[in-house]
Amino acid sequence: MLSKSLDELYRIECNIFKRINSHFEKKMLNFYFRWITNVGGAIAEILAVLILLLRAHGRLHLTAVICAVSLTISHLFVQVLKRLFPRQRPYLTLTGTNYPENPIADHSFPSGHSTAVFSVIIPLILYKPSLAIILLPIGLSVAISRIFLGLHYPSDVLAGICLGSLTGLITFLQMMP
Repeated sequence: MLSKSLDELYRIECNIFKRINSHFEKKMLNFYFRWITNVGGAIAEILAVLILLLRAHGRLHLTAVICAVSLTISHLFVQVLKRLFPRQRPYLTLTGTNYPENPIADHSFPSGHSTAVFSVIIPLILYKPSLAIILLPIGLSVAISRIFLGLHYPSDVLAGICLGSLTGLITFLQMMP
């Protein structure tokens, strides 16, 4: 029974993956998702947090510190989870997957990009809720880009969003007076 349910969930996940990934050949979408995916990468996230740390004052500076701590903690969790759940990336397992040249080859679960971007945007949204209008679409675009580019299953991305959001929330609640 459980095995059958898991097989059905995997089938649904693969269908969602294929629907998103099937638009890879559309030039504007490909350009956008190749660009936005970098926003969730380590270099962009670290750079954004460093700029905030250097430029912000008062409560925003404390929020930048919270973002840095959240990003660090979430990255550690991602590394542990990738070792505990060594899931292959979809471009390696699903035939007909579209993907960019020289794709990353480490484990798929959870999405590090999705985790990173949400671990940073959630403290910023908690600091100033009106930022959600800008930051949530960016975070969701990064997450979808990982599927679009054939690098993650939807559950990898969902786990990353949850992990990054939870890390950001807990860090904010623990550190903000």
